[in-house]
Amino acid sequence: MSSGERIMGEERMDLGIEFETTEEIPVPERLIDQVIGQDHAVEVIKTAAKQRRHVLLIGEPGTGKSMLGQAMAELLPTEDLEDILVFPNPEDENMPRIRTVPAGQGRKIVEEYRRKAKEQESVRFYLLFFVFFIVAMAVFLSHGDPNTLLLGVFVILVALMVTANMRFKTQAMVPKLLVDNSGRKKAPFVDATGAHAGALLGDVRHDPFQSGGLGTPAHLRVEPGMIHRAHKGVLFIDEIATLSLKMQQSLLTAMQEKKFPITGQSELSSGAMVRTEPVPCDFILVAAGNLDTVEKMHPALRSRIRGYGYEVYMRTTMPDTPENRRKLVQFVAQEVKKDGRIPHFTRDAVEEIVREAQRRAGRKGHLTLRLRDLGGVVRAAGDIAVRKGKKYVTREDVLEALKLAKPLEKQLADWYIERKKEYQVIRVEGGEIGRVNGLALIGGESGIVLPIEAIVAPAASKEEGKIIVTGKLGEIAREAVQNVSAIIKRYKGEDISKYDIHVQFLQTYEGVEGDSASISVATAVISALEEIPVRQDVAMTGSLSVRGEVLPVGGVTPKIEAAIEAGIKKVIIPKANEKDVFLSPDKREKIEIIPVERIDEVLEIALVESEKKMELIEKIRSSLPLFGVKENVGGETVHEHGGSARPALPVEESKA
Repeated sequence: MSSGERIMGEERMDLGIEFETTEEIPVPERLIDQVIGQDHAVEVIKTAAKQRRHVLLIGEPGTGKSMLGQAMAELLPTEDLEDILVFPNPEDENMPRIRTVPAGQGRKIVEEYRRKAKEQESVRFYLLFFVFFIVAMAVFLSHGDPNTLLLGVFVILVALMVTANMRFKTQAMVPKLLVDNSGRKKAPFVDATGAHAGALLGDVRHDPFQSGGLGTPAHLRVEPGMIHRAHKGVLFIDEIATLSLKMQQSLLTAMQEKKFPITGQSELSSGAMVRTEPVPCDFILVAAGNLDTVEKMHPALRSRIRGYGYEVYMRTTMPDTPENRRKLVQFVAQEVKKDGRIPHFTRDAVEEIVREAQRRAGRKGHLTLRLRDLGGVVRAAGDIAVRKGKKYVTREDVLEALKLAKPLEKQLADWYIERKKEYQVIRVEGGEIGRVNGLALIGGESGIVLPIEAIVAPAASKEEGKIIVTGKLGEIAREAVQNVSAIIKRYKGEDISKYDIHVQFLQTYEGVEGDSASISVATAVISALEEIPVRQDVAMTGSLSVRGEVLPVGGVTPKIEAAIEAGIKKVIIPKANEKDVFLSPDKREKIEIIPVERIDEVLEIALVESEKKMELIEKIRSSLPLFGVKENVGGETVHEHGGSARPALPVEESKA
C-alpha cells in the first residue's frame, strides 16, 4: 500500500466505492455471491455443483467453509428432488421395502393409504355396532335368559378381537414418508458435523412389544439418516476426521453406491433385526477440516474425493486492494442484514473495520479472510450503537467494540502482562546477563511478553554438555540453542557442547505458540556465555537460521502491542516483517520498532554498551557466512550484506 493510501489520523481511505452508510450497499441474493475473497473456492463450488462432484475444503475456522456448502445447495436443480417412502414387506416384515417418487408425491401417497385405512375403520365400527345390536335383540327376545346373555358376551368379545386385529392390519399397511421434499425451493443442505452413527446412517427404533400383536410394524420404526435426507442435495461434514473409521467407510460405501440400507445401530435393540432395502442417498459431499484432517481421514475416502471431485485450500488473507476493500464493505452490509438487530454502519465505521482486517491479516498488503471473527466485531459495534440509541454505527462504536469484545486469549494476555509487571517478572529497565524479553503469541492472535533466562556453565559430564530447558516451549528452545551453537563455534572457535546450557521460559502458560522466540533464546545464551548484560527496555521476536539470519515470523503487530502494554521502549523485528506492522498513530508513538536481518544486528541493539560488546559483535560479523568485510573510501567498515543495525521504522512508514 503506497504512502498516499495509508491512513494517518483522519485521512480518508479508498474503499473502492462511494457511500455514506451501508444502507446504500446492495446485498446479493445468492449465497455464492456473498462469499468474500475465496474466488478459487467459489469457482470450484460452481463447477462441482454443475457436475455433481464431491469437495474437500481445508482451512482455518471462520473462512467460509460451511457458507460454501450452503451456497452449493442453492446452485443444485430442484427438478430432480425425490420423496422416499418405506412400505411393509408381507414376505419378510424385517426387510421393509423402499420406493422413491417425485417430490411432493410422497405426502399424497401416504394420505391415500390413510384414507383407505379410515374407510376400513368405518367398516369395523359398523360391524361392531351390528354385533352389539344383534346381541341386544337376542337378550331382549329371550327375556334375559342367562345362557343367551353369556353367549352374547362371548360373541361380543370375539367380535372385538377380530376387529382389533383388522385395525392393526390396516394401520400396518400405511407407508411411512422417510424423506419429504415437497415444497422445497432449493436442494437439501444437511449439516452432519459431529453426528453419531444412527443420525448419519439411519437407525431403527427399539420396539419393547415385539409379539402378541401389540408391536409397532418394522417399517414404521425406520428412521432416515442424514445421508438419506441429503439425497439430491449437499451433505456437509466439518472436521470429518472426527468420524470413526467405520463410519467413514460406511460413508464411502454410500457415496459409491448412491444408496445405503437402514438397520438398527445397537446390537442390543430389536431394531438390529430390521434391515431395509437400499435407500437412495445420491448426495454431494462437502467435507471440511484443517490440515490435520487430511492425515486422519480414511485413505479410501480421501481418494474418492480426490478422484471424483476437488480439494480446495481456503485462503486466510486477500490482497489489500480497493476492489477487495469494496468486498469488505459488502461484507459489513451482509452482516447487518443477516443479524437483523443492529443498525447500518457509517463510512468511517467501515474504515475501522477494514483497518482491523489489515491488522488481523498479519501480512503486508493483505486483508484477513477470517470473517467470522471480524463479523463478531461488526455485531459488537452494532450492539453498542443500539445501547446508545444511535441510528447508525459510528467509528467510535467500532473502537469501543474492539476493546469490549476481546477474545479470551487477549484477556488472558492482558492479565498475564499485568500480573508479571506487578510481580516484576517482566522488567523494563536496566540490564541483566542472560535475561531477554521475548515476544510470543497466545491463541494465534494475542501477543504476550515472554521473559527468557539462560545460564551457561561448564558441562557436568565429561562426554558432552546438555541443553536443559524448563517451561512449555522446550523444543523451540532446543532448536534455537542448536542454531546459535553453529554461530558460537564460528566466532568463538570452540564447541558449545563443552557447556551445560539452562534455558527457562518464565511462567509460560498453555496456548503459547510459534518459533519466534529463537532469536530471544540465542541472545540470552550469548549474553550468558559472554557475560554481557541485555537491555531490559528491549523486546524481540524473530526466527534464527544456522547462518545467523533473522527470519520472518507471524503475529508481529499483536506482539508489538503487548510490548507497548508492558512499557517496553524498543522492539526488534525481522526486516521481512517490516511492512506487516499495523499500529494506530497513538500506539506507534510509544515504541521504537527496529527491523533487523542478522543476529549481529540484534546483539548490537539488545546488549548493553561496553568494549566487550563491540569486540563480540566484530567477531560475530567476521565469522558469519552471510557477507564479507571491506572498507569504503573513508576507512569505515562496511558489511556487504547491509552494514550495521537497521534504523528504526519512521512514523510515516507505519500503517494505521
